[in-house]
Amino acid sequence: MSRKKSKKYKIGIDARMYGYAQTGIGNYIRHLLKYIFELDKENSYVIFLSPEEYDSFRLPNERIKKVKVSAKWYGYKEQLLFPFQLYKENLDLMHFTHFNSPVLYFKKSIVTIHDITPLHFPGHKMKSIIRRIGFKIVFFSSVKKAARVIAVSKNTKSDIVKHFKIKENKIKVVYEGVDEQFGIVGNRHACSLQCQITKPFIFYTGVWRNHKNLVGLIRAFGVLKNKYKLNYQLVLGGKEDPYYPEVRKTWKELNLEKDIIRAGFIDQKDLPLFYNAAEIFVIPSFYEGFGLIGLEAMACGTPVVSSNKTSLPEVLGDAAIYFNPNNPEEMAEKMKLVLTDEKLYNELREKGFQQIKKYSWEKMGKETMEIYRKILQ
Repeated sequence: MSRKKSKKYKIGIDARMYGYAQTGIGNYIRHLLKYIFELDKENSYVIFLSPEEYDSFRLPNERIKKVKVSAKWYGYKEQLLFPFQLYKENLDLMHFTHFNSPVLYFKKSIVTIHDITPLHFPGHKMKSIIRRIGFKIVFFSSVKKAARVIAVSKNTKSDIVKHFKIKENKIKVVYEGVDEQFGIVGNRHACSLQCQITKPFIFYTGVWRNHKNLVGLIRAFGVLKNKYKLNYQLVLGGKEDPYYPEVRKTWKELNLEKDIIRAGFIDQKDLPLFYNAAEIFVIPSFYEGFGLIGLEAMACGTPVVSSNKTSLPEVLGDAAIYFNPNNPEEMAEKMKLVLTDEKLYNELREKGFQQIKKYSWEKMGKETMEIYRKILQ
């Protein structure tokens, strides 16, 4: 941050989700810290970390301080105890990397909003009316108090304006990026999974929650096999969630169990192998704040067949083929189209390589730092 006056500022960053690299927020924090530390040679930073990550987190220089925070996200301690740790550091600016900032923190702050999924799809954790009211209070407080709100897509910005009546000029869209680890591997079929992938496969990875529409994907896969007679397997990455038993129930009802491979949790380092080995990657979601997984697949040369909802057309552009996620027949038809049309398949691969050039974690870091600079000045 170059400025005529040499005043130095003290900036805090909520990095309690830092170690959760398999989540979009964990990924975001990891890259934010990397590039902020590389780019900013003047200001000092206080990084708030969970106990699990505190000891292993290495400070890159003497201007960075780390603070251990026992208050987990979404809990009472976050609201009642975390503010005292924040005030103690006497920060010029605090960056909350998720909507859940403490209501009792009133100093200058910015907040990054990744999506408002809980508002549309509350899930099992939000069944309690108290939790739903709490979410709305915390979310509204975070965006209202913030000097600036960062949204990861135009769609997320639009949602914030619509549901929380925040002025558009207060919200800055800053896109995420794609890790360098995602790209073409030497052996396209070098997949580390030690399970029964015996056929060409369609790939999905992510959480198994209702807004991800895995039931719709499985129904579409059934159409692909029974109506179009295409002999593929469906590989589902991510942990099976016992709170959403309808996913397992659906594949059993349709007698698809032998051709649906449950890969479970896939380590970040192994994901490029799965993307490369897959014939296509499918995003069946009803709601996505950004849709980073689609860009990761494109970087690996895998055509993407995607839902046409929320941020996905914005982020993936013309490098994907789209369907209505409420229509499994249409989803199956679009999957079949890409799988059987070689010209279209290759066109999508090339368009994907071009599309990912629009996104960069370094650019995200620079744009975020510019927001810091404008607020502090």
